[in-house]
Amino acid sequence: MSEMGFLRSVAAVLLLAVFSHAAVVTENGLPIQWGKAPSDLSHLPISDTGVQVNPWDYSQRMTMYKMLINATNAYMSSMGPGEQENPLWSLPLQLGWKLKSGRLADPTLDSSSTCGSEASDPVCISPLSWFACVNYYLSVLPFLAAVETGVVSSGGHQVLIQVPAEVAQDYCSSYSDCSTKHPNAMAKWHLFFQSLRQVSQSEDSDFNKKDSILGLMWAAEEESLQTASGACTERQKLYSSPEVSFQQSWLNSAAFVSAAHFHANIERSEKFMAPLPSRVLQEADSPPNIADLSTEENHTLYIFGWMNSVNQLLGGSLVNLWRKAMCSAQAREKGQALLHDLILDPKFPGSSLWSILSEMSTSC
Repeated sequence: MSEMGFLRSVAAVLLLAVFSHAAVVTENGLPIQWGKAPSDLSHLPISDTGVQVNPWDYSQRMTMYKMLINATNAYMSSMGPGEQENPLWSLPLQLGWKLKSGRLADPTLDSSSTCGSEASDPVCISPLSWFACVNYYLSVLPFLAAVETGVVSSGGHQVLIQVPAEVAQDYCSSYSDCSTKHPNAMAKWHLFFQSLRQVSQSEDSDFNKKDSILGLMWAAEEESLQTASGACTERQKLYSSPEVSFQQSWLNSAAFVSAAHFHANIERSEKFMAPLPSRVLQEADSPPNIADLSTEENHTLYIFGWMNSVNQLLGGSLVNLWRKAMCSAQAREKGQALLHDLILDPKFPGSSLWSILSEMSTSC
């Protein structure tokens, strides 16, 4: 394979790995069951101690995302016209795929639990699900930080998160509790929401505002994922080795989009989430030859394996190489275009790739 062909393949792997999320991620152009999720906390149970949010109910977890997006739209004008440009859209879209693919359900073998079963309890989110656990750190933590900074209104109530007693050590129940248990992740989300108003109202160009906001958001998402990686790892014992391999590749891929400050609006997110496996993988599954999965799903899973091989071939330096290339706002913009176009347009010329590599060697 030529050097250009190799680099093109690497770039294609990066985008497929990052956005390989789901065959079905929208309903009428919005996240799954978006219309059924309450739009504010007044629709949730309120006690003497505060508003009780149950993140183990799909609708209530989606409510947190709906409130986050509605509250931050006013600060996202630099992303482009319209409310579908908010980069936080990728989070509820991911949650919808996890629901549809069965990855929020109880994974225990021979379990009598119906949590997450499409036939019995489809909106139940199991605390034992690995993907549900990871998503907890991408939903509850940012939501609590947004309330604390005043970006999201709690209506004067304290926000309390329900935590199942049997897994209480893995989760947190309030802003103070989460800040104590996960200080780095909470600090990154606090900084993101605290900075939104300041950045959006600055005299800087929209180009620089967009890059700054995306950088802060991805830094918080990466920190949440790193936190979740440790907190949720025991749950991987409940899954097959092919599913665990997929989970790890999905988790590790965030570093690439983060470095490029990728703008994951609804259109981009939906487009690149399409080729992901539509069910939990079993021990007998061997991509790219899984009979009941589509060609696209098999290809995506194969790409994940190939990506791991490339990382090993390069001694684990692929992420560092990519991060080094994304050394300025201009380079990151080219990186986003490269990730986008190399996947969507097979005839895309290599000039953008060469310019990024050139900038990496001369400007970084």
